[in-house]
Amino acid sequence: MSDTKRVGLTDIARGVIRGVPDAPSVARGLYRLATVRPGSHQSIGSVIERWAKKTPDAPALRFEGRTWTYAEFNAWANRIAHALAQAGIRSGQTVAILMENRPEALVCVAATLKLGAVAGLLNHNQRGEVLAHSIDLVKPAALILSAECQEALESSGFATNADACTRFWHGGDDGAPPPAGWDDLDRLAGRQPSTNPASTSSVRADQPCFYIFTSGTTGLPKASVMTHYRWLSAMGGVGNATLRLRGDDVFYVCLPLYHNNALTVSWSSVLAAGACLALDRKFSASRFWDRVRDNGATGFCYIGELLRYLLNQPASGRDQDHAVRLITGNGLRPEIWDAFQQRFGIDRIYEFYGASESNIAFINAFGVDRTAGFTPMAFAIVTYDTDADAPIRQGGKSRMQRVRRGDVGLLISKVTNRRPFDGYTDAKATEGKLLRNVFRNGDCWLNTGDLVRDQGLRHIQFVDRTGDTFRWKGENVATGEVEGALAQLPGIEHGVVYGVQVPGHDGRAGMAAVTLAAGHAFDGAGLARGLCETLPPYAVPVFIRLREEQDTTGTLKYRKVDLKTDGFDPVSVTDPLYVLLDRDKGYERLTERVAEAIAAGGCRL
Repeated sequence: MSDTKRVGLTDIARGVIRGVPDAPSVARGLYRLATVRPGSHQSIGSVIERWAKKTPDAPALRFEGRTWTYAEFNAWANRIAHALAQAGIRSGQTVAILMENRPEALVCVAATLKLGAVAGLLNHNQRGEVLAHSIDLVKPAALILSAECQEALESSGFATNADACTRFWHGGDDGAPPPAGWDDLDRLAGRQPSTNPASTSSVRADQPCFYIFTSGTTGLPKASVMTHYRWLSAMGGVGNATLRLRGDDVFYVCLPLYHNNALTVSWSSVLAAGACLALDRKFSASRFWDRVRDNGATGFCYIGELLRYLLNQPASGRDQDHAVRLITGNGLRPEIWDAFQQRFGIDRIYEFYGASESNIAFINAFGVDRTAGFTPMAFAIVTYDTDADAPIRQGGKSRMQRVRRGDVGLLISKVTNRRPFDGYTDAKATEGKLLRNVFRNGDCWLNTGDLVRDQGLRHIQFVDRTGDTFRWKGENVATGEVEGALAQLPGIEHGVVYGVQVPGHDGRAGMAAVTLAAGHAFDGAGLARGLCETLPPYAVPVFIRLREEQDTTGTLKYRKVDLKTDGFDPVSVTDPLYVLLDRDKGYERLTERVAEAIAAGGCRL
């Protein structure tokens, strides 16, 4: 059901030989990893100031045809930092930023960090109580709002309950004047000096720099803590040692800045080399390659679904008409890896594994196909009970057991002083992610919540989130792998897979919410035939729900919580529903009568 590729010494040797020309960059990265210490006075702000001094005229940021040099970007950030400081913002306080992708968002982040304050990157797609919850989690001393997000903020009720929070306004594209009670940030900053604030040199690496919110696909978001130390480690390990960007590179980013793929992976890689970050407002499948060409991009950051959207676009004679030589990201499914790389002529794909709250990361440093990569950090892959939704403990001391090479299990990472778990703003949520007395008394490990395959030589392949994997007919079903099988069938634009409860049955039956490609009609017999040929019997979805479009987060993750709640009830679900009762006939319409028979145990699934 998946590519069970194992990584061998030959794969590693090829990667080492290929990286020889970039040895100086690799050496810089390894040196940075070895020398950065949590208590040292190193920070993101100091990196920006160093490039502004070393290469003042080099391009730092590009947006919609305009470019800012490192000197210009640093001076802009300094003026905003002085304005924030004059308003009383100090080290350790939170500055919430609610903007869409735009240069002002990134420069406000830089200004905040220069003061030793924490940038809370709010999700501009959130509304109402969800956005109110996110703001309350970080308890900002100040909030910076851009005009395009005013409606979102008002929906949260914050505008009428913000007396304790200093409010700064940016007028957006049209330069809208600030509402009553808001200070015009551009006007205030314009009165400030462009000199580096003295506070930057006092910021320690172990201080928080960002609050990054989880996507909230299974409930309300949590705010994970990102430190300068982890960001600087990413700069050395990903930017220098792995991607090995050059000063003349342009790295295209269309992912939202409230996501760590943009703010940490992409920005740190750019700053590792003093390269240029080309920022776009949002992802567009139809305009993606045009935007890459317009910016002269030589690399970009992805999430897996972004690449699937691009692969679903009609083939073009210009598919390889670009300067991109490398890409990095996470979630590229093994089944589309080769197809994407060959169609678009991408030389190097640096897939990685990591999470905003995690203390571990894997990166495909050796350029091996179909792997999330390698890590030198301490980790284990342990046996997992899907029914109990918990790792298995065995023996007299209830210890966990490591899986064999090639098998799938729960990824856990060791918590140490050098690799702490920075956690969330909620202490209870932080403790809930920790596993104690795993292999010996007193040890502490982070539960990543992810099932991965041990590929050998410290390499892993991502399989699924633990909450997405379900059990049916005594077997574990990984939704991501079933979604991959659906994606390979003709006529399927998107397929979202999840488990639903069926009365009288153990586990959960597979269900897929399917969006058909333009011009294609639903073929129940053909769909069943294609899935049965690709998947083992227990993994073939029992139910199909046709949807015109899928609900996704701002980072293109599917929202499954409502789909699971809806189940397969044709009375409450208005979308067309189908059920697989006879594999020879294929999927047939699920009527109210058939649903009642299934619930009563009168149909064999």
